[in-house]
Amino acid sequence: MTQTSENVTWLTQEAYNQLKAELEHLSGPARTEIAAKIAAAREEGDLRENGGYHAAKEEQGKQELRVRQLTQLLENAKVGEAPAADGEVAPGMVVTIAFDGDEDDTLTFLLASREYASSDVETYSPQSPLGSGVNGKKIGEDAQYELPNGKLATVKVLAAKPYAAA
Repeated sequence: MTQTSENVTWLTQEAYNQLKAELEHLSGPARTEIAAKIAAAREEGDLRENGGYHAAKEEQGKQELRVRQLTQLLENAKVGEAPAADGEVAPGMVVTIAFDGDEDDTLTFLLASREYASSDVETYSPQSPLGSGVNGKKIGEDAQYELPNGKLATVKVLAAKPYAAA
């Protein structure tokens, strides 16, 4: 899980290890692989109309951007524990809310950095309007956040439990 505070990103040991492994792969084997693709495409001749070369260069650019992002994130990371299951919403928790107090109109999401987005549950950043609205609230409390049209929406926190990766 991650919790961002100013320029520091809080990570669990598991999240840190996962991101570190991704960085090591992208900095080592993946760089070698993309360099080989570029070299092979370069040998095909005219680079102006070489789709394989341009695709490989674009892939290299995206990969290098991800390496820079991960490097910066990990340099500013503080490793800590997952949030406590004390009923208070915090980054690293799966939160269930009800819109306008309607217990049938609910949303369950992971309150965490996009770096830790999961395919099994939608992820909202603690800096998002909804995320900042519910952060720090306790189960049963109402929270308000600003909608894109400038109006305020009210939600009720129904559940908050630490995220357990599947």
